[in-house]
Amino acid sequence: MFGRKKEAPAAQDVVDQQAADAAARQPGVMGKGAPTPKRKAQEAARKRPLVPEDRKASKAAERAAVQEQRLKMRHALDTGDEKFLPIRDKGPQKRFARDYVDARFSLGEYLMFGALVFVIISLVVPSTSEQMIYVLGGFWVMFLAVFVDVFILSRQLRKRLIQKFGEVERGTVWYGSMRSLQFRKLRLPKPQVRRGQFPS
Repeated sequence: MFGRKKEAPAAQDVVDQQAADAAARQPGVMGKGAPTPKRKAQEAARKRPLVPEDRKASKAAERAAVQEQRLKMRHALDTGDEKFLPIRDKGPQKRFARDYVDARFSLGEYLMFGALVFVIISLVVPSTSEQMIYVLGGFWVMFLAVFVDVFILSRQLRKRLIQKFGEVERGTVWYGSMRSLQFRKLRLPKPQVRRGQFPS
């Protein structure tokens, strides 16, 4: 009434299907003679723990890795090793700027000492005395001399960078100028050249 019934499956097809089902039910065997992995083994292979089982050990390992990285960076600041230097100090132009600044004498090295002396004197000498006027005038003369020295350094450094590299990377001249204002023995990375040993 609603159409012809589906044909019954052939006898050979039924036998083949029963044989395939029996083979599938046998543990450890799959098609083409390859062993079927156990379900537990498959699940274990897929599992990737999102949180470490031993959080204490994981944190300890992380702290050790951070400490090791810091030690490498500290060693690089002492030796100038480019591999572990901070990003702000990396690059051939930054190294050239450091060596150029460290090779010359800069008035800016002693600016902080001058400022410290000025503060100490201002605490001892009355601000209305004549001596204080001379001290203040001397400090401003020193400040102006440092400014002129840094200006000359920046011009010379820019010229040498262009001669060696063809261009000047952004921030390199400022990097060298700020380094010239630091006391030589306190500079980081530490100077790798002697006074007068300018880079070629």
